[in-house]
Amino acid sequence: MADQFLFLTELLGLRVYDLKGRKLGVVRDAALVPLVDPVRIDRFLISGDSTLLTVRYDQVKTIALNGIHLRDENLTPYHSDEYMLRLTRDLLDQQIIDAQGRKVVRVNDVTFELREESGAHVLWVLEVDIGIRSIFRRVLQGLVPPRWIRRFQTGIPPNSIRWEFCNILEADPQRRLRLNITNKLLEDMHPADLADIVEELGPQDREAIFENIDSEVAAEALSEIDPDIQASILESLETEKAAEIVEEMAPDQAADVLAELEESTSDEILEEMENEPAHDVEGLMEFDEDTAGGLMNTEYVALPETATVADALVALKKQEDLLETLNTLFLVDSVDHLKGTVPLARLFLQEGSTLLMTLALESTIEVPVHEKQERVTEMFDKYNLLALPVIDEEGKLAGVITADDVISVLRQK
Repeated sequence: MADQFLFLTELLGLRVYDLKGRKLGVVRDAALVPLVDPVRIDRFLISGDSTLLTVRYDQVKTIALNGIHLRDENLTPYHSDEYMLRLTRDLLDQQIIDAQGRKVVRVNDVTFELREESGAHVLWVLEVDIGIRSIFRRVLQGLVPPRWIRRFQTGIPPNSIRWEFCNILEADPQRRLRLNITNKLLEDMHPADLADIVEELGPQDREAIFENIDSEVAAEALSEIDPDIQASILESLETEKAAEIVEEMAPDQAADVLAELEESTSDEILEEMENEPAHDVEGLMEFDEDTAGGLMNTEYVALPETATVADALVALKKQEDLLETLNTLFLVDSVDHLKGTVPLARLFLQEGSTLLMTLALESTIEVPVHEKQERVTEMFDKYNLLALPVIDEEGKLAGVITADDVISVLRQK
């Protein structure tokens, strides 16, 4: 073959010949066995006189547009094999995730690379085709000779995804295992991109993704998803998995998600969670969502009013998971009354013995837990705040509202 590639649309219907050049049947499908090799076509399924036959890749001598010639004609009847990914049945016209383009796409065709190994031809999956060119091939398949189609399609820009960037959607966890479907491509995405993809999928595919990805990744993505979809995802999961995900969320986000569920479902998830995160979330769920208490987060760093810069650095090392979003430290007295706020940036040019209280802002702006949401957003705008401490009825520090929390509220409006 002059061109060292072949399309699935060209492979389907190709005649298969034995050693004497007699026709044995035509190709109906091709299959990978990912546990053996994730890219090499392992089997060809051909229709014989009365049954579907299996041709192993090592039984093939040559592959060309005019047919497949075998070097071993000892064929066996096809038996369903859950370790096989059949390209026509399982991939063609199905939705997959383009991990590089961060979107959901539909497969129109597949491009193979034609290689020669040990004197015989082997097909390797190269790309999944999703554009107009592949639709053009599908429309003309069987009506026009393949060489003509290749000539006609040259004026149409190709649109394809490299096979290594494709993430196949499979709802059955056992079959995912057998097909060696990993989640690394999804887990390496930005949570907002993964959330956009999840929102495009149907309920079964959403459930499959959240059942199988890392719980921390799932929590970050779930936080970015529309509240109605958040609820449907958690309701579809096993309680243990749902609890693992909710535990990884910030307490305020977890409280918001659980508030959207049926009370019995949220209670089951809370019972499955570890005591400390469950207690934090239950406390936040007591506040109306349009109040400061409903907006606040209980993940913050508070230090005694007598603490030094050195004390602060020790505390920060113990709270590494908060550093990505942390911008303010809070100083409290022996009964947790707020005494001052210290911007994190003020620490880095100071000696370790410097008292944090000497670095505190001149005036401390705070808000009671029952303050209305509208007033909270006004305060962020008026004072250009990044963080706003929330005080309970006893004057104790109860939580913190961040600029991100306010942005989320404004975005929903």
